[in-house]
Amino acid sequence: MILEAAGAAFVRLFSAEFRRLFLKSLGLTLLIIVVLWIALERLVSTLALPWIGALLPGSGGWDSWFGLIAGILAGVALALGLALLIGPVTAIVAGFFLDDVAEIIEREDYPADPPGQPLPWTQALGQSMKFFGVVIIGNLAALFMLLLPGLNIAAFFLVNGYLLGREFFEFAAMRFLAPPEARALRRRHAGTVFLAGLVIAAFLAVPLLNLLTPLFAAAMMVHVNKRVLAAEAGRGGRQT
Repeated sequence: MILEAAGAAFVRLFSAEFRRLFLKSLGLTLLIIVVLWIALERLVSTLALPWIGALLPGSGGWDSWFGLIAGILAGVALALGLALLIGPVTAIVAGFFLDDVAEIIEREDYPADPPGQPLPWTQALGQSMKFFGVVIIGNLAALFMLLLPGLNIAAFFLVNGYLLGREFFEFAAMRFLAPPEARALRRRHAGTVFLAGLVIAAFLAVPLLNLLTPLFAAAMMVHVNKRVLAAEAGRGGRQT
């Protein structure tokens, strides 16, 4: 189920129907990432580097070398921090494009099924903002685990697999179910949703390709949701 859903979502990702959404999603994601980079860079320049300079007075010898190393380490820290923020960024972007993605998938891949109902924009925005906070907390926990070799990568996949899987599945399910029913459906199929979330986390870990995470995750979870609902209705899910 999960690999089929991922394959169907990936193929659809580069279709003509997704081209407009691809450009909009990519543009918005890049804009948010650039804004975050500028904000983090200024934060480091304002707070961290002056503090390091105060500890290393002087302009030559070892002081200069330590200052250079500190600057490099600050740049690496910025890059790592930005990488861990990609998950939350995808949550915000998804709030704008999930219904458009779902409508395309439902219309093209499930034409015989009743279409879902778009979420009210206030509800979609509220869900995205709530999830943004949750993912920030989760990724901060994963960031602290960078000090523990071997656990940091596992933490990244476990945190993002759970949170991304939960968010995108519930978004897809709420096109057909009330929020409490969507959450109950997710809990009944927690293992499937988590494994699907791990696939999304793996997609998220690929540089450049991860900029397409919102579209891929939304499309994949529409397929997963369709198959889960079909299984609960006692019939085989549509194969794509």
